[in-house]
Amino acid sequence: MDTPIVDFVRGYAQSGTSRLHMPGHKGQSLLGFEPLDLTEIRGADELYEPEGIIAQSEANATRLFGTQHTYYSTEGSSQCIRAMLCLALQAAPRTGKRPVLLAARNAHKALLYAAALLDFDIRWLWPAAENAGALCSCPISAQMLTTALQELTGQGSTLFGVYVTSPDYLGGMQDIRALSAVCDTFGVPLLVDNAHGAYLRFLPGEPLHPIALGAAMCCDSAHKTLPVVTGGAYLHLGENAPVQEEAAVRGALALFGSTSPSYLILQSLDACNRQLTESYPAGLQRCCSRLAALRGELNAAAQAAGCPVPLALDGPGREPLKLTLDAAALGVTGTALADALRGGQLECEYADPRYVVLMFTPCNPPQDYARLHIVLRQCLHSLPAAGGLLQPEELAGEFVALAQQARAHCTIRQAVFAPQERIPVQQALGRICAMPTVSCPPAIPIAVSGEEITPAALKLMQRYGVTEVSVLRR
Repeated sequence: MDTPIVDFVRGYAQSGTSRLHMPGHKGQSLLGFEPLDLTEIRGADELYEPEGIIAQSEANATRLFGTQHTYYSTEGSSQCIRAMLCLALQAAPRTGKRPVLLAARNAHKALLYAAALLDFDIRWLWPAAENAGALCSCPISAQMLTTALQELTGQGSTLFGVYVTSPDYLGGMQDIRALSAVCDTFGVPLLVDNAHGAYLRFLPGEPLHPIALGAAMCCDSAHKTLPVVTGGAYLHLGENAPVQEEAAVRGALALFGSTSPSYLILQSLDACNRQLTESYPAGLQRCCSRLAALRGELNAAAQAAGCPVPLALDGPGREPLKLTLDAAALGVTGTALADALRGGQLECEYADPRYVVLMFTPCNPPQDYARLHIVLRQCLHSLPAAGGLLQPEELAGEFVALAQQARAHCTIRQAVFAPQERIPVQQALGRICAMPTVSCPPAIPIAVSGEEITPAALKLMQRYGVTEVSVLRR
């Protein structure tokens, strides 16, 4: 597959042309990448009005992903999420009522920023009690979605979309095919935050990418799982996307994007296309097989050691590239296990009071697996005698209480743009949440902007290490 952006930039860098244009470094190396760092000069095309090399490269990506159209983003999935919601709003019926999005509660805070900027309301889908217990997870069944849509339809709400995160931070995946079918029945688009799942398109067997499963639109963070530098992302449109006009889509992306897109990121996205047609799929398959075997080995060793729960999360409905460890199997917290891994020169993607998330790709060398084996074997060998480990604490009740107590006092937009202050979380009970003050990862708010900080929210904030919260000024 050709790489038109890469070829143009390299040719320009080697031409010896005097750079009487931005950027200010003029191609002189400070960190090493500067000769390949360009702006939108003649021949370099324009990201939001492409007619040349960017249009050609995006056409390559569109064919690779099997979409109606795939658009590049140099500002991550956050830009794509805002554009996707903007497009869904443009297609919504004009009823004079406030537009409503139905969304699974484990959404990244980028959704709240989009709601503040675009001024829509969100009705939350909460996990069933038996599936609650983790901040990052919110499994939604087709029946749950059907019931919620029937309720909103009966209320006469102006519903403009359904929004889910899949895969989630712990590696759980929604049944996108079933949810898409429900959305089709009700005539609303399914919008998927697939930031962690760009690679799903390139797995063998049954399709797992949201667009192939019927989603109207989705975002992929290319940089999370593909060989792309940080910030590279895609906005994918399916055949049932409510807006298909290219000018409208590029306008929505431009609304939330810089007028100076990074050509380093564009080159990376372009070069990735060739990788996806050559070595990546085979490497991906080997990586997934290796991780599947590793999960089996770890869980067998944990069972033999008398651990109260499996060490590695496994089973159907889970994405294959994440290795999610349940630290409760070892009688420690997720943060403590992450510290132990760091001691063995292993840096995790995410750790919380219970889980540690390790993200692998085909780019991980064999030594990464070897180091992980060593550290986890050491952890298992240092366990107390059989029967000495307690059963893990059950948190489902705390998340059920969060759902029961959640109550909005104003819109997300009103809360985000209101006068506010940061206070210690211990003083936040009864106050109204303003900006979502959660770190990334996982950037999933416990209390949403405009909601009262309830006893359940306060308890979970303290459990997840939130020390300060932004609240409306009194």
